[in-house]
Order: sequence, then structure tokens, then C-alpha cells
Amino acid sequence: MGRKFGKRNVIKVDPLAYNIGLLGESGIGKTTLAVEFCDKLVSEDGYILLNIGKEDGVDAIPDAVYENIPDWETFEDFVDDVVENRTTDYKDLQVVVYDTIDELFRIAEPEVIRLHNLEYPEKRTKSIKAAFGGFMAGEDKAIEIVLDKMWELKSVGVQIMVLGHTKMRGKTDVVSGEEYDTLTANLANRYFNAIKTKLHVLGVASIDRSIAKHRVKQKIGDDKTVGKVTDESRIITFRDDNFNIDSKSRFSEIIPQIDLDVDQFISAVEGAIQKAHDKQKSKKGNIKEVKKEQAKEKIEKVNKIVEKEKELAKHNENDLKAELKSLLNEVDKEQFKERLQNELGASKPAELDTKEKLYDAVNIAKSIK
Repeated sequence: MGRKFGKRNVIKVDPLAYNIGLLGESGIGKTTLAVEFCDKLVSEDGYILLNIGKEDGVDAIPDAVYENIPDWETFEDFVDDVVENRTTDYKDLQVVVYDTIDELFRIAEPEVIRLHNLEYPEKRTKSIKAAFGGFMAGEDKAIEIVLDKMWELKSVGVQIMVLGHTKMRGKTDVVSGEEYDTLTANLANRYFNAIKTKLHVLGVASIDRSIAKHRVKQKIGDDKTVGKVTDESRIITFRDDNFNIDSKSRFSEIIPQIDLDVDQFISAVEGAIQKAHDKQKSKKGNIKEVKKEQAKEKIEKVNKIVEKEKELAKHNENDLKAELKSLLNEVDKEQFKERLQNELGASKPAELDTKEKLYDAVNIAKSIK
């Protein structure tokens, strides 16, 4: 009998199979690059850019495919509609661009306050800091609901690309205690770290300037040294060995820096994937063949998930509990218990705490009836 646990990872070769982020100051061109990136990889039917909250970066981009998301309720409606109609209206959708993650958390906070007041009507609050008992519990709840919604889309094969603004922030080295500045997200550390840990690639766009210093003679007093910009370019950093830029890549051989250019962006990500793919001990075919096979597998997986969601929608928890209770009188209890533990991680029916788990348990019972 083979091992029950332990899988060998296979590198996915589609750039949009990975969670990608791009940070940059307002107006630097991150929304334009994101739209061009998606358009070149999956065309206009393959992406939707969410213009969240008070963002309006999409206004100046011709033919961008987008949806305005002014509040959390609209965001929930969007996610629900995509999941429900994944194989019909959104069959070609591959990626959602969140523009920006800053604004997504901003619209999530009122929802957290609403949920708190609903659960604790005797302890109503207007502050995220006091929600769910305080001590950052409100912020943690915001992270929970944001990630849950993102992963609802990922569960049906719709990937993540997040955009965000930047700012300079002082940090302290944990070893030396020295302080230094880093270019990072204009977002609360707790929120940013929750997202950053989920990204495979995070590029940070900035302006690289060459400044020449020269002395200017003053009419009164000493001469003054001033700087003059002699050259500047927009760049994207994926890896910064000096840690002055809060970028990230899980691909060790990604090119550290590129110009802010969509073709270079695609080349950097695809090049990193290619190198990781070539390191695999067991490669099947060339990268184009692998991409085609993985795309086929993804479609099959998504179709199964969507069909399951449709079936789940036909049932309620009480009916599933009653059906399971009835089936348990007709099955081999030891066999059922073993499969319940192996497949759902539950030692008894009382631990089935979601409708999906109850549905799966019913199907397990039916299969061994």
C-alpha cells in the first residue's frame, strides 16, 4: 500500500496561474500595465478589472474591461455572479485585477463593523478598532472576509492580480536594531502582510532618477549645493538584495529589475517560470504542450467544482443532516468512519461544520451503502 500523504509539485506554466501583485505611486502606470498584461495573455474576455472604492485609474485606458465596485455589497454580488455563472457568462474569465487592494480593505471595514453589530447588538460600535472585541480582531476579520472572497473566485479558476499604492516607511532591522527606509505598500502592515504572503510575484514600480550635484554661487553667504535630475526612467523591481524596496518573488531566478513595460513584465514572469520548469526532474513535453495540458485539466476541475456548487445550492443543511442520519443506519459504520477521517478530516458526523462537508459525507455514505 502506497503512502497516503505527500505530493510532488508540478510547475504551472501559465503566468496567470500565479498570484501577482504590482505596487506603485499614483499615476506611474500600474493600471495600464495590468490591463495590457491581461489583454496580451487572455484577451478582453479573459479578465475583469475591479475599479474599487474611490479608484478611477481605468478612466484613461481605452477599451479596458472593468466593473465599478463602490462598496462591499457590490463586491459580494460580483463574486456570487461569477461563481454562479462560471461556465456560461464567465466561461473565458481567467483573472480578476483588484485596483486597488488599499481600497478593497477600506470598503471591507464597514462590512466588518456591520457584522459585529449584527452579532453583538448590545455592544454596537462605529470603529474597526473596537469590532469583535478589539485588539486587532476587527482588522483580522477584514483580512478573513477579503481572502475568503478572493479564494471563492480562485476555487472556480479565477486568479488574482492585485494593484496597490506605495509610500516610504521606516523599519528597524531585527538583528542590528538599525533603522532604514523602504518603499512599500500604502496600507496597514497587517493588511499588506496578509496579502503579500499569498503572492507568488510582487513587483514594485518606481522612478529611477540620476541626480547630478553642482554648486550654485549665492549673493550672500556660502555657495549652495543643489541637485539636478539628469535622467529618469520608470522601473519595476521584483527582487531587491538591499531590501530597500518591498518586492517579492517565489521564483528564485526571476530577473531582479525591468523597465515599466508590459512585454518586459511578461518576459520576466514567463522566464522565471521556464527556469523553474526546466529544473523539474520529470518534465513532460515542452512548455507549450504542458501549458495546453494544464489548461485542459483546469477546465475539467472548474467544471466539477461548478457542478458541485449547483448541487449544493439545491440542499439546505437540515435536510442533509436528516439524510445522513438515515443513511448511517444502512452503512458499514467502520468503513464510513475511516473515509470520513481520510477525506473530510472529521472523526464523527458532529464535526461536519459546513454544508459542503455534509454534502460530501452524504455522498460517501451513498457510495458504501
